[in-house]
Amino acid sequence: MDPGKDKEGVPQPSGPPARKKFVIPLDEDEVPPGVAKPLFRSTQSLPTVDTSAQAAPQTYAEYAISQPLEGAGATCPTGSEPLAGETPNQALKPGAKSNSIIVSPRQRGNPVLKFVRNVPWEFGDVIPDYVLGQSTCALFLSLRYHNLHPDYIHGRLQSLGKNFALRVLLVQVDVKDPQQALKELAKMCILADCTLILAWSPEEAGRYLETYKAYEQKPADLLMEKLEQDFVSRSLEQLIAASREDLALCPGLGPQKARRLFDVLHEPFLKVP
Repeated sequence: MDPGKDKEGVPQPSGPPARKKFVIPLDEDEVPPGVAKPLFRSTQSLPTVDTSAQAAPQTYAEYAISQPLEGAGATCPTGSEPLAGETPNQALKPGAKSNSIIVSPRQRGNPVLKFVRNVPWEFGDVIPDYVLGQSTCALFLSLRYHNLHPDYIHGRLQSLGKNFALRVLLVQVDVKDPQQALKELAKMCILADCTLILAWSPEEAGRYLETYKAYEQKPADLLMEKLEQDFVSRSLEQLIAASREDLALCPGLGPQKARRLFDVLHEPFLKVP
């Protein structure tokens, strides 16, 4: 047999014999029986992940929007679910105690709230604009808005009903000629058994709300006039009987004023014919 040819007579290339190529399967999931599974996986079999397209951490707002609507298997954080027997945004019932002013959501954005600083306040589902106590509420009205919508306050007063003993209509005077509008509102408050309070600025209106809330638990005699029981200091008997020298010793009275005051107190009355 010719050394330059194979068994079938095909000429072979000169040089060293060619090496055989072996292919090793990289599918580690299929391990032949009786062979130990390797401890490390090859990176070629792992799926490629595009790191440039990774999403940023999702905020709670994005989480809430991305969730399906209720009734379709939606899940939400457990902290937002009301407890058993509890209803969200519970309204303050007449007679219930609260340390803060309950503000209706319709008052959101009102500049008056910026000046309610000395008393805590919170939003709640209530019929009036402000619930100031167990039996006290307030409706806020701007005269500028009242001139554009004169029927608005009628419906608001009717919606209150008899749920509150003290009902305050807090009016902000923000027009040039408020006389005619105030006359109509005063008559309306008399017929509706409502107290009319006027404020010329949002700051003044906020102070009224704070005062009503601060005096919620105060006794009625605190608002009454107090009479002094010291009758001696308020008597003119010693002043009339004092001499010129004694009057001159008083602070603010010199010899000349003391003499004039003494003469006035001791001169006889003139008879008029």
